[in-house]
Amino acid sequence: MSDDKRRVVLTGIGLLTALGEGVEATWDALLAGRTGIGPLRAYDPSPLRTRIGAEIHDFDPTRWASRRTLRMLCRGDQLALAGATLALRDAGLPAEPDLGGRAGLFLGSNKEMPRMDELITQLRSIRGEDGRPDLRRLGETASSVIAPLFFVEGLQPAAGFHVSEKFGIRGANAYFAGTADSGAMAIGRGMRAVRRGEADVVVAGGYDDATGWWPMSRMDGLGVLTTRDDLGAEAFRPYDREHSGSVFGEGAALVVLEERERALARGARCYAEVTGFGAGNDCVRPPGTDARGRGLSRAIGHALRDAGRSRDVDYIAAHGCATPLGDVSETRALHDALGPSAGTAQVSSVKPQTGHLVGAAGALNVAVAALALDTGVIPATRNLRTPADECDLDWVPGAPREARPGTALALARGLEGQSVAVALERLA
Repeated sequence: MSDDKRRVVLTGIGLLTALGEGVEATWDALLAGRTGIGPLRAYDPSPLRTRIGAEIHDFDPTRWASRRTLRMLCRGDQLALAGATLALRDAGLPAEPDLGGRAGLFLGSNKEMPRMDELITQLRSIRGEDGRPDLRRLGETASSVIAPLFFVEGLQPAAGFHVSEKFGIRGANAYFAGTADSGAMAIGRGMRAVRRGEADVVVAGGYDDATGWWPMSRMDGLGVLTTRDDLGAEAFRPYDREHSGSVFGEGAALVVLEERERALARGARCYAEVTGFGAGNDCVRPPGTDARGRGLSRAIGHALRDAGRSRDVDYIAAHGCATPLGDVSETRALHDALGPSAGTAQVSSVKPQTGHLVGAAGALNVAVAALALDTGVIPATRNLRTPADECDLDWVPGAPREARPGTALALARGLEGQSVAVALERLA
């Protein structure tokens, strides 16, 4: 079937956030104004400048995978497997089906290393008498010092194998490494795979264990995280004149995309139609961003053209990283891409409630946009009291809004300058 005949709908959402497990728990908490941000508890964060985050405290990986499989899964990969299971379950597909060669899998994450705790303990045994690492001793004892599955566990796309194995997904697939852009990119590419006839059903999205010690220590000195630990849950303030940076959260956001006629034929619930996808790059040295967000502006323009739509948009699930340059450049990009329509759009960010989910952040925005279209309710931007200079859009402060949007955009910006926009519409 040609591209102009194959339409793509979103039929399942799998969410794991500090607000709850599953789409209903997270969505209800968002609309109720609750936040998952608090002091980090999984380890002692005192050496860090940012000591708050949105952790998932009651996650039990044994509910989602066998103990044998868990030996090869980092925490982020565990979240991915749980998120995929929840998404397929929400789509009304069997719990452990054999989806086959017409099913695809597209994932994004910021995973960079395997679990390091056990390795660090074991490496103490290779210190020489002078206290320095003895590489000869490591070579002689490596088989007992380094676990056999250490490097397999550390593979960036490891979750792709475990998800595909569990659900028999044998079709089109890809893994995207990055930050917020990666999960949104995965959904955009998954949409194109269905549209182009490469797949009939796709599982796509992002995941990240961003509140763990290693991700936090890596990002702690880059200037993108708030240091206002004293404010607790009030520290994450996108578009506000007191914005001081992001607060990380961990979680997964995966969706099920299907060819429209196939989904309708099986009686699936369709949250929204995914109609467009675009990407752009700021081309500046990370972690900076172009002052006008030129990469984001291009991504929005490409997504709207791909969707065959005008620049009028009812709702925008925004990036909202809460850094001064990030918020202002995002606002400028929306003005540049949408023109006068930017002033009439309703724009919000849910990050002050879920935390910045890094690899899952853009995918979460796609899910939020779809839920806003499906329910008619737009979530608020928490902690926004006085907009910063130039942040002059309708950020939906205070409380959620009954608005019945018909069109939406989901935005994501990466630490490396990549930007992604996904266009959605309420299903007629």
